[in-house]
Amino acid sequence: MGLFLRVLGLSILFLTAGCGLLNNDEEMKTVNKQPTSTVDPQDKSSIDFSKEISITAIGDVLIHDRVYEAAETSEGYNFMPMMEQTEPYLDSSTITIANQETMIGGKELGLSGYPAFNSPVEIGNNLKELGVDVVTLANNHTLDKGTRGINNAIEHWEKIDMKYTGAYQSKEDSEEILVYDTKEGISVAILSYTYGTNGVKAPEGKSYVVNRIQFDKMAQDIEKAKQQADAIILSLHFGNQYEPYPNQSQKDLVQFAADRGVTAVIGHHPHVLQPLDWVEGKEGNKMLAAYSLGNFFSGQESFPKRVGGILTFNLKMDKDDNNQVKVVKPRFKVTYVTSAGEHEYEVVPMDEVPSLKEEYEVQKEHLTQWMPELKFME
Repeated sequence: MGLFLRVLGLSILFLTAGCGLLNNDEEMKTVNKQPTSTVDPQDKSSIDFSKEISITAIGDVLIHDRVYEAAETSEGYNFMPMMEQTEPYLDSSTITIANQETMIGGKELGLSGYPAFNSPVEIGNNLKELGVDVVTLANNHTLDKGTRGINNAIEHWEKIDMKYTGAYQSKEDSEEILVYDTKEGISVAILSYTYGTNGVKAPEGKSYVVNRIQFDKMAQDIEKAKQQADAIILSLHFGNQYEPYPNQSQKDLVQFAADRGVTAVIGHHPHVLQPLDWVEGKEGNKMLAAYSLGNFFSGQESFPKRVGGILTFNLKMDKDDNNQVKVVKPRFKVTYVTSAGEHEYEVVPMDEVPSLKEEYEVQKEHLTQWMPELKFME
C-alpha cells in the first residue's frame, strides 16, 4: 500500500509538471507574438525613406608665381603642406567642388603668375589628395595660355580621374552635362560659367572651349540638366573684384537661376567673402546662393583677399514632396591664408588663429546678415 501511494504521488507530480511545461510553452508562444517595435511594419508612413548627401565648395585656387615658388621641391612642386590643415573639411563630403582659377598647363608651356597664369600640374594632384572631386574651370583666366593651356590642363585632370566642367577640348565634350552619381542615389549636375576671359577670345569656331554667361545657353543647359539629375549646382564667375557685397548683375543672375529650378549657386571672382542668402524662385522653390566664397588659396597679400571659406550643405531628397531635392543644414568654415606659419602661404582655419579672434567674429557677422541661421564649423 505504501508503495502504491508513492507511485501514485509521483504520477500526479509528473502530470502536474507536464501541465506546467505545456502552459509555459503556450505562454512563450503568446509572448513571441507581441510586437518588438513601436513602428507598425504595415505603416510605411512612419519610416523615413529620404536620401541625403553632403556637398562642399571652396572658392578661388589662384596660384601666383610666388606661391608655386614657395612650393618648389627638388622633385617638382608640392602644395600639400600648405593646404593640409583643411583636409578634414574637404575629404568628408560626398562631393567636394573647387574653383581652379588658373589652368594647370604645366612646365611645357612655361609656368607663370599674374596677369597670364599657368600653374604646375601638381596643384591638381594635391587638390585630389585633399578630397576634391570636381573642379570648375570657367573663369576670366581660362584662356590665359590659349587652347593649349586648356588642353594640357584637361589631359591632366583626366589622367588623375578628376571631374571637370566649364572648359573643354571639343564641342562634343562641351555639350555633355557633368552629372555626378552618388551611391546614396542622388545625382547632381554641376555647371560652370564665366562673365568673360579678360578680353582674350577663343579661336574662331571654337567658342565652346569655355562656357560664358549667356542666358539662352544657360537656360538650355539647366533644362537639359533637370532631365538628367536630381539636383543642379551652378558655378558662376561673376561680380566686382574686392567688393564685399553682390552687385545687381549678380543678384539678377542668381534670381534667373532660382526661377529655373537650380538647387544652389556657388559664386567666385570678387576674391573676398560676400554674404550668403536664400533666393526664392518663381515656383516657390528656395535656392542657396553663395555669391562669393573668396580666395581659398592664393598669393594675394591684402587681408580681405586672404580670407576665404569652405561651404558645406546637405542635399536631401524628400519622398513626401515628389522626391524634390532641397538644401538643408548649410554650414561654413572661415579660412585664412597666413604667412606667419612654417610655409610662406598656408591655408588655415581662421578660428584657430588666436590673433584673428576679433576679425573672425566680424567675418561671421558679415556672412550671416542675410542668413542668420548659418552654422559655423568650429
